[in-house]
Amino acid sequence: MKAPIFQQWCFLLLLMAEFAIGKLFFEPYNVTYDHRSLIIAGRRRMIISAGIHYPRATPQMWPDLIAKAKDGGVDVIETYTFWNGHEPVRGEYNFEGRYDLVKFAKLVGSSGLYFFLRIGPYVCAEWNFGGFPVWLRDIPGIEFRTDNAPFKEEMQRFMTKIVNLMLEEKLFSWQGGPIILLQIENEYGDVENSYGKKGRDYINWAANMAVGLGAGVPWVMCKQTDAPEFIIDTCNGYYCDGFKPNSDKKPAFWTENWDGWYTTWGGSLPHRPVEDLAFAVARFFQRGGSLQNYYMYFGGTNFGRSAGGPFYITSYDYDAPIDEYGLLSQPKWGHLKDLHAAIRLCEPALVAVDSPRYVKLGPMQEAHVYHKGGNGRRPISDSGDESRCSAFLANIDQHNVASVHFQGHIYTLPPWSVSILPDCRNVAYNTAKVGAQTSVKELEPQAPHLSNTPVVQNLLHQDAASFISEKWETVNEPVGVWSDYNFTAQGILDHLNVTKDSSDYLWYFTRIYISGEDVSFWKKNGVHPNLTIDSMRDVVHIYVNGELAGSGVGRWVQVIQPVELLEGYNEVALLSLTVGLQNYGPFLEKDGGGFRGQIKLTGLEEGDMDLTNSSWIYQVGLKGEMQEIYTINGNEKAAWVDLTTNKVRYPLRWYKTYFDVFDGLDPVALDFSSMGKGQAWVNGHHIGRFWTLPSSQDGCERSCDYRGKYDSSKCTTNCGKPTQVRYHVPRSWLQESDNLLVVFEETGGNPFEISLTSHYTQIICASISESHYPPLSRWLNHGSVDGQILINDTTPEMHLHCEDEHVISIVFASYGTPEGSCPKFSRGSCHAPRSFDVVSGFCQGRQTCSIRVSNSEFNDPCRRVSKTLAVEAKCIPSRVTGSSSI
Repeated sequence: MKAPIFQQWCFLLLLMAEFAIGKLFFEPYNVTYDHRSLIIAGRRRMIISAGIHYPRATPQMWPDLIAKAKDGGVDVIETYTFWNGHEPVRGEYNFEGRYDLVKFAKLVGSSGLYFFLRIGPYVCAEWNFGGFPVWLRDIPGIEFRTDNAPFKEEMQRFMTKIVNLMLEEKLFSWQGGPIILLQIENEYGDVENSYGKKGRDYINWAANMAVGLGAGVPWVMCKQTDAPEFIIDTCNGYYCDGFKPNSDKKPAFWTENWDGWYTTWGGSLPHRPVEDLAFAVARFFQRGGSLQNYYMYFGGTNFGRSAGGPFYITSYDYDAPIDEYGLLSQPKWGHLKDLHAAIRLCEPALVAVDSPRYVKLGPMQEAHVYHKGGNGRRPISDSGDESRCSAFLANIDQHNVASVHFQGHIYTLPPWSVSILPDCRNVAYNTAKVGAQTSVKELEPQAPHLSNTPVVQNLLHQDAASFISEKWETVNEPVGVWSDYNFTAQGILDHLNVTKDSSDYLWYFTRIYISGEDVSFWKKNGVHPNLTIDSMRDVVHIYVNGELAGSGVGRWVQVIQPVELLEGYNEVALLSLTVGLQNYGPFLEKDGGGFRGQIKLTGLEEGDMDLTNSSWIYQVGLKGEMQEIYTINGNEKAAWVDLTTNKVRYPLRWYKTYFDVFDGLDPVALDFSSMGKGQAWVNGHHIGRFWTLPSSQDGCERSCDYRGKYDSSKCTTNCGKPTQVRYHVPRSWLQESDNLLVVFEETGGNPFEISLTSHYTQIICASISESHYPPLSRWLNHGSVDGQILINDTTPEMHLHCEDEHVISIVFASYGTPEGSCPKFSRGSCHAPRSFDVVSGFCQGRQTCSIRVSNSEFNDPCRRVSKTLAVEAKCIPSRVTGSSSI
């Protein structure tokens, strides 16, 4: 079969990258630090870092993600390592596919970016078991993350493995590689007190062990106020502008700037406004910070069973500048790109002095000025310009605009904002004034069996029904014991001790005898017996005589389930589920699953029946899992039968179908709105858990005000709706036709209504006033007089951009006083008649365009009135129009 276009394109990119990474990335260089910043190859540097976790994307996605981060103005790519992914079985290592750490690091280096590797090996990261392999808890006498010999031995062995691998591949800076920074442990300061003296001893051991590995670059510890003198302690949080390291010999680093937040099943979706995020970053550099890392710049997807928790969803979008599918999230990405450019313009001044001069501008307004000559020390810089001056003007008032006097000029500062003056005079950027476009991304239904004619393609971007298949097959998953691979034990065993996390599922099976007297007692008194579980996590489905009686959900919660019992022997089967292992907190090795306390039957004539110490049969996993019926080769092992519409919505069912996929590069998702809870695979790849658990109706605000300190409950959306219904299927996992989709449904759903969707930017909007700042690119080619930067052309510009394979189609344009907001602009009382034609001339049919916002372009429609250009456009497939994407 001919390879699809997108696969050929990805293969070409990878070939080019492989060729590029066959050589040194840089000339060998040393990395050190002083109290002000990292010193790279003898130069102090201001560093912008982007968090991208390699296992949360496919290798085919990596080049594009790295390129978009670089285009966004970052210097460094940051990632954790994931011990449980790299060593799933003790002594057996995996560095293939999504876990090919070496390839990822080399791609970063070949792009000209640096690499920040946070080895940990504990990572938290909303990742299953915090990154620890589950086999680690079975080592005799082990206690995690404390002064414990078995744990330290295993930790050092894995740390040595990673560092030696990087050394062998010549990936450290002094070898000509991209790695400039490493991290040992992770946020240990949050749990250190739980371990007392053993915790303090452990952190000193970890620091000395890490440095002794011979990596030759600096090490950091985040949120570790007692980090040793030779380790840089760093800040994590929403705001770190007030952070000071524990020594005046160390620089201020911000290793996790939480630009969004994670999401739990049954929760609403968090969003952090870009105006507040930019404010936090600008304040950090304003007040002496020197390295800032976005957590996350690309969040990605928790494929398979990698989501931690419990109850973290499959999507790890994190409201990041690059979304889960690899598309730009606008205006977040664009506004931050402009911020990074402004900081870069200030870098010569920022690195030239040890600390800024503080100027009080008002009750809640202040300036920090970086001007060489204030302390007489020579800068560690090769700029050769010792007269550079840069300033940050901040208004930390949450409500009021402020006019301030600074160095003989008046500046207007919006509330909760920072203005950046690269030359101490001209404002290049304000955190509250967003000039970047806004993108509205839609997951549009697709009809993959239709042809690719323009007419059909236009129909594809409408809301027509687009269910993935009309033909489904099904097979039942047995209730209770299904194989000879089971065992019997007296009493209730811990779920995790039995499964070793080889599966989410564990059956507990027993038989109970009900006398005729009990049945008569129930009928006479009009009562039902209850099965009571003192404490359980995360989910339990209760079956009695093969029928689902009910379910329980929660973390160590009580379950009281009414049950229907017959006279004689009754079969009770409890299907226990984990939904991501605990990834945060002390004593993780003690965490478990399943049931605690008593399990009993209440409501009997003679009193309660205690089942806790009964004889229980244990069956790990599902029959379909063991047979691997979700794979290309294994799916025929099951006795599939045709599914009819009147046989849907039954629990414990496997479903199978085949589907085709449409051409192009648009990312793909499956919509599981019609399903309940379970897991899904495409062509044998585990795309993750699904669950249509709705969030609360409460908590979402009508509007989002960026002003004031952010927390994860502010600016949430999606209240009252299922937390996640669409699931990313990477293009590299797909072929043009006959893609195998296998779904396991626990509670009951309708697979006939599963749909295939594409994810792309459908609408783009922008609004720029004629008084907006000129493009930051114009600052790069400037002249100067007496240290003052001269911008000859101050005309602002609007920039519009559609993703690959899409071009711009203008819908609305008005230069004057347009009203409304994206995507509902309207003309105001002042409107230039040429607006639509001018904008169309620059943009129609192009992937990217720029429009100068000035009277000379549009003719002045109303003198002595401040005017704005507002534009709305659609991004349409270029194959529909036949247009060039240049």
